This record gives sequence, C-alpha cells and structure tokens, in this order.
Amino acid sequence: MNELITQENEQIVRLLGKLERTLANVEQLTENYRPILDGERYLTDREVAQLLKTSRRTLQEHRDAGRMAYIQLGGKILYRESDIERMLRGNYREAFLHKD
Repeated sequence: MNELITQENEQIVRLLGKLERTLANVEQLTENYRPILDGERYLTDREVAQLLKTSRRTLQEHRDAGRMAYIQLGGKILYRESDIERMLRGNYREAFLHKD
C-alpha cells in the first residue's frame, strides 16, 4: 500500500475531472445568480425579451399599451418576475378540441 500517487494515477485523473466539472457548474451558477430583493427578482427588458422569445420593441409596445407592469429608474426598465408570471397566467387559454 506504499504506492506513490501521481497526477497520472487513474483515480487522481478521475477526481481532477470531477473537480473541473464541478467548478464549471459553480461558475455557471454564480454567473446567472441574481440576489433577490425583498423576496422578489427583477429582470431587465433584455432578459424578459429573451425569456418570452420576443423583441425589446414588442415589450415597449406592451408597456405603452398598459399590458405589462414595469419599473423605470432613469433610462433602465425592470420587470418583477412575479408580474411577468401573473401576466402569462392571465393570458393563458385552455386548449379545446374541435370535433367535426
């Protein structure tokens, strides 16, 4: 059991690979982490446009028409995540089956 452990050891290679994958996962989580403010997450118009698969111009049209709640701080537009979810639920339409 007096085996010399080197970087070429199979167990060490596997361990280092797992550590590298774990580090990559942690970096990805911290990159996307946004701390919450009073239990609420706020999203930028760019993030909301990406989530809803729409353009930022379309979001502006929804704001101008009063269909979307938002916060404006200077030139920055923010949306509460809960407002976006509520809007989506409010516009949800059940599917129906049309039988001929």
